[in-house]
Amino acid sequence: MDTFLLFAPLIVLEVILAIVALVAWFKTEKTNGPRWLWLIIILLIQIIGPILFFTIGRRQQ
Repeated sequence: MDTFLLFAPLIVLEVILAIVALVAWFKTEKTNGPRWLWLIIILLIQIIGPILFFTIGRRQQ
């Protein structure tokens, strides 16, 4: 139980970050690289995937 309480904020942060990244991915028409690859990165690479999408994945317009 103590371990869960220790990691609970990190899990919540991860879920929120993934949801925000998925919404941004859905709204973004052009990305740096294939869109399907960014979807896989966001979903499979825990906290780093959404951060990578926000920093290098979205194409500046």
